[in-house]
Amino acid sequence: MNYDRTVDEFINHKEIYIPVDVRSPIEYQDSHIPNAVNVPLFTDEERAEIGTIYKQEGQKAAKWRAMEIVSPKLPKLLNEIKEIEETGKKPLLYCWRGGQRSQSISHFAMMAGLHIQRLDGGYRAFREYVIDKIPDMLPERAIVIYGLTGTGKTDILQVLQDRGYPVLDLEGYANHRGSVFGAVSGQTPHNQKTFDALLFEALEKIQGSPYFFMEGESRRIGHAVQPPELYEKKENGIHIHVVSNLESRVERIYKQYVDDTDAFQERVRDALSRIMKRIKQPEIQQELLDSLEQRNYKEMIRLLIIHYYDPRYDNKINETLNTAFEVENDSLEEAVNKIVTFVENLYPSAPHEVTK
Repeated sequence: MNYDRTVDEFINHKEIYIPVDVRSPIEYQDSHIPNAVNVPLFTDEERAEIGTIYKQEGQKAAKWRAMEIVSPKLPKLLNEIKEIEETGKKPLLYCWRGGQRSQSISHFAMMAGLHIQRLDGGYRAFREYVIDKIPDMLPERAIVIYGLTGTGKTDILQVLQDRGYPVLDLEGYANHRGSVFGAVSGQTPHNQKTFDALLFEALEKIQGSPYFFMEGESRRIGHAVQPPELYEKKENGIHIHVVSNLESRVERIYKQYVDDTDAFQERVRDALSRIMKRIKQPEIQQELLDSLEQRNYKEMIRLLIIHYYDPRYDNKINETLNTAFEVENDSLEEAVNKIVTFVENLYPSAPHEVTK
């Protein structure tokens, strides 16, 4: 019996599978199929050791050492897979390209009476599938939420998503908020492979919608780059300009990002050092440093908005975008309601709650 499943078969029947990534922890952390469980055959150190033996002594010696390492682990590895099977889902094993690691553990699992399957072509085949499909999955029209730093664009998108509207949270998929404040969160940005996988998963959920909401991001978001087809839709989309008063912007950024700890202060210090040369007035530079030392983060945020962010982005926004609608976001609920009314007038017959 053929226990291999193509990526297409997996994607079309994801509800019955739990992907099981048998690669090493570092490979899994670098990128994996969303919602996959890591059951590694080798630790990172063991994988490196086997690779060294392969280069220096050849395939036969490397296979023998791999057998020595894996053999004592088999009961534990198979029990982890057994526990997955007992959830009622089918374990779907994969490694990098559907090679010896997934093949070996699937052989032992079947000998132990487990009903497992393998992903044909492994993670590499999944990634190729994702890249190929994304352009055709994009809804026809982008509704782009843009505005200056701190105007609450991400909050608006979150409420729209919570209400069931089709939203692509590109900053979320990149695990990066596009500002100095986002950089001080301490989180590691996702790489391109993870970004693409999460984007693909989100697009699956909004299929059937004639439009989608997104933020007006630049082409690069952290360590990832938008697919050209998505960026083109953003450029040619319907643009909604979000505005907010200075006090609300400061308060919003403060609540979202500030963590009054020594570690946070050091991350802010590092972030400020990278942008200080773009702030021309020496007296403003000193005020920023003083507010940092005093941990007066609201004043620091206010200074950054006035002397760094607004001068840098205001003209760019005004010169490059045609605004279809402007909304004030000093009340989140009211701003979202106005956007919903605007969009539903544009698409009166569209099914607006399309997320699954």
